[in-house]
Amino acid sequence: MAQKHILSSVDEVSTFSAKFVVDTAVEAINERGIFTLGVSGGSIINILASNLAGNPDVEWTKWKVFFCDERLSSFSSEDSTYGQFKSKLIDKVGCHDSWVAINPELPVVECAKDYEEKLKKTFTGSWPEFDLLLLGMGPDGHTCSLFPGHQLLQEKEKWIAPISDSPKPPPCRVTMTYPVINNARKVVFISAGSGKADTIKAIFTPMDDQTKLLPAARVKPTSGSLHWIMDTGAASKL
Repeated sequence: MAQKHILSSVDEVSTFSAKFVVDTAVEAINERGIFTLGVSGGSIINILASNLAGNPDVEWTKWKVFFCDERLSSFSSEDSTYGQFKSKLIDKVGCHDSWVAINPELPVVECAKDYEEKLKKTFTGSWPEFDLLLLGMGPDGHTCSLFPGHQLLQEKEKWIAPISDSPKPPPCRVTMTYPVINNARKVVFISAGSGKADTIKAIFTPMDDQTKLLPAARVKPTSGSLHWIMDTGAASKL
């Protein structure tokens, strides 16, 4: 069952989300000596950039940050999530070694394989067990680069999968798969704005036919916890 955290404003969502990340990091480092984080793009970039730079509780040398999905775009492009983090946070803090980026020069299938190999340098076992994944959700209910009706919703073997026909541009991306997402210790959706309210209502509405679930509704950690951090607009129809 998802835990809902409903805040009164976008600023409060940002502050609460950042504190959640840092508290989880401190806990993970105390227990295991490392904090493994998966990030998404969109509003999550500014939330982390505005709250983590200069934060005395962030031990960057013990953070390992990966991307829940990434577009095959040059790091200088605004489409690159890593590129956005680099200009807004990484370059300012000097924490380059903590971040694990894709190689956007590779063709999409090879890029996905290469990124999976990068994960395997940090994680052992059948599936990686991230301390925390930060996810967003589109108005169509997609999360990561897992889109409604797409064949990747059924992927059960790859850690990182390629997609070359994304309905949202750019078409070529790599994405974490559900076995990876649902193996995390904590998964957090961050969502704000009344434009997301109908989709969030649909996600929290029980459905007998599991094949019709929106991609974001298929995120169900097997032994970890699921959290939705929302403002009152996003949660207005719950």
